[in-house]
Amino acid sequence: MIGPPAPVPLAVAIPRPSPAELAQVNDAVKQFIDSNTSSAQSLLKKFESLLLLRLQPLNVAATFTQSLQRQGPRHLGFVETAQQGDIDLLLHGDSITDWWVQGDANKAMFDKYFSSIRTANFAMAGDTTQGVLWGLKNGEGQGFQPKAVMLMIGTNNSRVNTAPEIAEGIGAVVLELRRHFPDANILLLAIFPRSVPGDPVRDKITNVNTLIARLDDQKRVFYMDIGSAFLDDRGYFLPDTFRPDNLHPVAMGYDIWGNAASATLAELLK
Repeated sequence: MIGPPAPVPLAVAIPRPSPAELAQVNDAVKQFIDSNTSSAQSLLKKFESLLLLRLQPLNVAATFTQSLQRQGPRHLGFVETAQQGDIDLLLHGDSITDWWVQGDANKAMFDKYFSSIRTANFAMAGDTTQGVLWGLKNGEGQGFQPKAVMLMIGTNNSRVNTAPEIAEGIGAVVLELRRHFPDANILLLAIFPRSVPGDPVRDKITNVNTLIARLDDQKRVFYMDIGSAFLDDRGYFLPDTFRPDNLHPVAMGYDIWGNAASATLAELLK
């Protein structure tokens, strides 16, 4: 079941006509078609329904919708951790963040960069912007006040959502974090590249990152794109940094990530 819509920052909001604007534009289009005397008049009539504006459907990526990932013991465990407090740094997102501690080699990288910081990782493999929104609203965003949040989310939305819709979802997550943690600094990471150069999914992610860069206000939200650190000069992943799926880092990739973000995180945690 799709949940209620979440507020979206103006910086990434998709332009949507009001009912009055919709009616005004469509009336003008109809008048143009009816009065047209060119050779295209019959085609304009034939495709009139395609030329008229429609109310845009609800953007599910920017709703409080409980995802499958946010059901059951893991979600309840995050709620319990949140209620215990004592969290200075919150990591949030999907599997790319979740798997910082999957396997001994990855865990060693996590310890290298975060062992001296009171850190909680509420990321869940397979999750989406709407799932993160639901979790924050339903216990995962209450009971503690972190100094900083490192967020990367949206790659799983690329399967069904457009780049502007994903950007709205990410913007909604940022607003929800700001609502629950008003004094926290947010390190908003660009979605890491996936697949290979020329793949439409990678191009979509590039478009999303261009849009969400607008959320950087240099006050509480700080955008950082470290994707190029994982790629060679042809745009392919460096050897031994990502799994064969070209989506998830391995230990060396997490080391690159930690090294690229650690100095900024140290400043945001002060």
